[in-house]
Amino acid sequence: MKLKRTHTTDLINDSLLGQELILNGWLNSRRDLGGIIFIDLRDRYGLVQVRFADDLPKNILEKAHRLSAEDVIAVKGTVLARPEAAVNPKISSGKLELLASDLEILNKAKTPPFEISRRETGSEDLRLKYRYLDLRTTEMKRNLELRSKAAIATRNFLSGNRFMEIETPFLMKSTPEGARDFLVPSRINAGKFYALPQSPQTYKQLLMVSGFDRYFQLVKCFRDEDLRADRQLEFTQIDIEMSFVDEADVQELSEGLLKHIVKAATGKAMEIPFPKLTWEEAMEKYGSDKPDIRFDLPIHKADDFAKMSSFGVFHSALESGNVVRVLKVSGGASFSRKQIDEYTSLAKINGAKGLAWLKLTENGGEGGISKFVNDEALKALIHQTKAEPGDCFFFIADEWETGLTALGMVRNALGKALNLIPEDALAPLWVTEFPLLEFDPEEQRYVARHHPFTSPRLDELERLETHPAEVKARAYDLVLNGYEIAGGSIRIFQKDLQQRMFRLLNIGDDEARAKFGFLLDAFEYGAPPHGGIAFGFDRLVMILAGSDSIRELIAFPKTTTGQSPMDGAPDTVSQKQLDELKISLIREKAAK
Repeated sequence: MKLKRTHTTDLINDSLLGQELILNGWLNSRRDLGGIIFIDLRDRYGLVQVRFADDLPKNILEKAHRLSAEDVIAVKGTVLARPEAAVNPKISSGKLELLASDLEILNKAKTPPFEISRRETGSEDLRLKYRYLDLRTTEMKRNLELRSKAAIATRNFLSGNRFMEIETPFLMKSTPEGARDFLVPSRINAGKFYALPQSPQTYKQLLMVSGFDRYFQLVKCFRDEDLRADRQLEFTQIDIEMSFVDEADVQELSEGLLKHIVKAATGKAMEIPFPKLTWEEAMEKYGSDKPDIRFDLPIHKADDFAKMSSFGVFHSALESGNVVRVLKVSGGASFSRKQIDEYTSLAKINGAKGLAWLKLTENGGEGGISKFVNDEALKALIHQTKAEPGDCFFFIADEWETGLTALGMVRNALGKALNLIPEDALAPLWVTEFPLLEFDPEEQRYVARHHPFTSPRLDELERLETHPAEVKARAYDLVLNGYEIAGGSIRIFQKDLQQRMFRLLNIGDDEARAKFGFLLDAFEYGAPPHGGIAFGFDRLVMILAGSDSIRELIAFPKTTTGQSPMDGAPDTVSQKQLDELKISLIREKAAK
């Protein structure tokens, strides 16, 4: 390589006019205008137009004629101003060009399977197969640059607030609760397995016992669970733990961190403190424990209206202890029956028995359940919801959490369909006072709504065994634009209380000792009060990038089936490897 670069494309400006320099990069495009050849040279930092004049030596012109997309090249030339008519305002160097004097082809490239400058010419499957090419696109470079800025801002902020970054193991003990573990067989301990951490929860609590009162790390976590657009098998957390704190301390720190990240990564300002809703308030108003508050479409209680109506479904629901709730949709009277059926299907998919509806016109209620609604009931509903002619009502009559969750999903769909969500808005919200436990009907036992190390409210300890479903957790979630971006709690730090929690979760003393004995032992050596929070880093930068898939913010992600089309993971391994691990596979017989 004789032409080693002296500049990158982002450094080319008016101060370099008339100077000779060398650029290295990829051929983004080429335009052959007979005697003159123009190319756009691309590097990580941007684009620069290069002009090969017809008076260049023959060997250089011949090489310029042979150039094709994605060739790696080195160009020497002089910086000149473009003619006014040829200025390109879309790129930072658009007023300038490089008049080439020499060219070196460093590596020829095959024709790429999609156009790097037009990413949409390749399907997602194709782009994941050739991810190293996809990462050359403007979109992916911008996304990963934003991710890098967010990571640097995280470390700067937390280090500036006296936090220590401490690494925790990737090979740990498999523990119950949470999602399914990824297991790693141990060759030197035949028949035994490590687990990849779903989070460093127990380790960061042990660090508090060790006296490191402010800990953080940007850490990889692993969960063997079904995937979706905002979930991957391996993901990154901003993991934080603090000693001698309460909920307000963790929340104040988290608000400052998020504000700093957003400013550093996007330039946007956030106002703090963030608003707060209890879990029950969030469910009642938005039908979600991670509500999108960027748009105003609240859920209303409709129990009184239901009693005034003659609709048997409503009366049956109330008599069985269930609830009736309603969404008032401005302008919804224009919905077709097909649209209403689609929202009904969405409610059913999310657990509701159905979705009743009613349109409000100048003549009163029409369609749906209107024949069961008298004038008095309709007037009460209009007064409560401030409805006007042209609006539509959607009702659920169901169990409290099931019905509200389904109506919340309908609310989210309406927000998108009716363009109620402002672009570029950031709407953070704390959700607090979650139930400590939830009952799993399949396992017929209580499970932790967050995790088994979350502290119950101290004023409710006497009800742990007698009324466990009513006990609130000292937990908090940070929601942004309808996504949970962080979750945390004040932790249990006394051995006896942790053992009570394990028993509530049907984790017997022997199992607790086998799985968590090291933690219980540590609590006997002066464990301080502590709490923390973990941010879903991938999900956060996804929101800041304006994307709807975390795959767009991860350099080498997996598909929704957990596969990597680029390198073929997961893959089979040799029998020799299995023998070394003392593992035999149970192979399913081929279907006859």
